Amino acid sequence: MALDFPNQSRSFDAKRRCVRFWGHDDACEVSFLVEEDVFRLFDRGTPADEDGILKTFDSNRERILGAARKAYTRRGTFYTLGASNF
Repeated sequence: MALDFPNQSRSFDAKRRCVRFWGHDDACEVSFLVEEDVFRLFDRGTPADEDGILKTFDSNRERILGAARKAYTRRGTFYTLGASNF
C-alpha cells in the first residue's frame, strides 16, 4: 500500500516552530515535520505566528503532501521536510 493522508489534521509546534502532520502506509503511522523556513519559501509574507503558518500550510497542502511522498522510503516513521525538499 502507498503512503496516504486520510486525516487532514496538522498541528503547530511552538517550541520547534514547525508544523506536524501524519500519514499512513497500511497500518503504519508516519510522522512528518515541516520546518518554518518552508512557509517563507512558499510566501515571504507568512506571519511568524501559529495562525499564519497553519494558513500557509493549508494553502500549500498538496505541495507538502507531494514532498512527503517523495521523502518517504518505507523504512522510517519520522521525516523532517525543509526547504531543500521543495
